[in-house]
Amino acid sequence: MAKKKTSPENTEKERKMPVQGHLGELRSRIIKCCVALVITTSIGLVFYQPIFEFLRRPAEDLGLIFTDLTEFIGTYFRVALSAGIAVAMPYLVYQIFAFIAPGMTSKEKRYVLTMLPGVVIMFLLGCAFAYFVAMPPALRFLYTFGSDIATPMIKISNYVTVVIRLLLALGLVFETPIIIMALARMGLVTPQWLADKRKYWIVIAFIISALITPTFDPINQTIVAAPLIILYELSIYLSKIVYRERKPQVAPSTT
Repeated sequence: MAKKKTSPENTEKERKMPVQGHLGELRSRIIKCCVALVITTSIGLVFYQPIFEFLRRPAEDLGLIFTDLTEFIGTYFRVALSAGIAVAMPYLVYQIFAFIAPGMTSKEKRYVLTMLPGVVIMFLLGCAFAYFVAMPPALRFLYTFGSDIATPMIKISNYVTVVIRLLLALGLVFETPIIIMALARMGLVTPQWLADKRKYWIVIAFIISALITPTFDPINQTIVAAPLIILYELSIYLSKIVYRERKPQVAPSTT
């Protein structure tokens, strides 16, 4: 029986179909994420006053002002969007996982699913550390530095920018153990390699803290760098638990 010939046009369509399917799936996930952000941001717009009070609490003695007609409304939407991203974070992470899941094995899927709660928990812990530990001394330093020379008048847009940046940055940095655990589980890094790079991480931790903290004094930078170093040590310990050595791929023998 003669084989059915395939034209170059049909071959090209077969080659493009998987890519088109992935693009369609990606578009669907992005739309779902956008819809979720619209819903959560709308909730943030409704409850903007308690959110503002929450952000102001670490520096209640600050008399915030705004000097432009559009400044406060811009800050209002920025706060609502940031709150919407924080609330929608678990759903956004799930959508990312759902997009990459078809290319994963069943064991990898189960492992990632067990890590998803840890991603959310570590992000919240990072935000809590920023809010209760790192933010008050940093704001106090910035507010009092030079106050004997000039009277500080803090714009609300500047204050909100500093606070949100610190919250989100530390929330993401606290994901370090989860990321390293995933790399160790896939065999991309080893516990011994992580332990050998400990001294480099100490330097990197202070560089990250210098980029995150809005102040330049060593005390506040140490407040941020210290938990990063502790998180790295925790990552080394967790990597010993989950590490699986990658098996070398054996090329098929040809006879």
